[in-house]
Amino acid sequence: MQRLRYGITSRLLRRYLPYNVYGHGGRPILVFPTQNGKCGDYEQFKMPDTIAEHIERGDVQLFCVDSIDKETWSGSEELKPLRAYLQELWFRHIIEEFLPVLEEINASRLAPIVTGCSMGATHALNFFLRRPDLFDGVIALSGAYDARYFFGDDFMDGTLYMNSIVDYMANLPIDHKYIPMFNARNIVLCTGQGKWEEEMVRTTRMMKDIFASKGIRATVDFWGYDVDHDWPWWQKQLPYFLDKIL
Repeated sequence: MQRLRYGITSRLLRRYLPYNVYGHGGRPILVFPTQNGKCGDYEQFKMPDTIAEHIERGDVQLFCVDSIDKETWSGSEELKPLRAYLQELWFRHIIEEFLPVLEEINASRLAPIVTGCSMGATHALNFFLRRPDLFDGVIALSGAYDARYFFGDDFMDGTLYMNSIVDYMANLPIDHKYIPMFNARNIVLCTGQGKWEEEMVRTTRMMKDIFASKGIRATVDFWGYDVDHDWPWWQKQLPYFLDKIL
């Protein structure tokens, strides 16, 4: 499997951010790491190996990016407005600075699928739902979709609202122009119901209800009570769902 390490200097974030690319071509898949994670975590936990056949055959090409979660979703209690502001800057960095680089490397001209586990799933779903014009689908594994889980119940400004999925989707008009786009793409949410999945079950159920109320077609799957919030299960879920949408 071809593996290359690159980096990008972000004008918006004023820093250098590395990223890893796995594979030589095919449908691009943009991968967000778990909370506070880095671009090498996906490889460390052998996630590319679970779909090695697709990568080596040229069906897909993975683009694994760094997060800045330590400054945003995991940051100081005293700096919540700054944390929300930095999250939005990072969102803009991916859209405005990273996606053009991805398109230069990947020759397929296909829109990326987004994916991630845990906090990576939160990011993946947020990017997809906010910009379905840029992404072709999402596989979100064990995400938490309510920003209050990370910021508490006492803070919600306009910037954080734009990154609190259950809030902005609950208020999406049923005639919004994005709904036909959602229904033309593959939306997959999955969570286990075992250890450390309580918030993920709660907010995934909320998303299932929101999708139904808006007429948005999505696969929302709850795996068993023995399925924990951990890499061995995500290693099973990624190839299972990717096989279904490719």
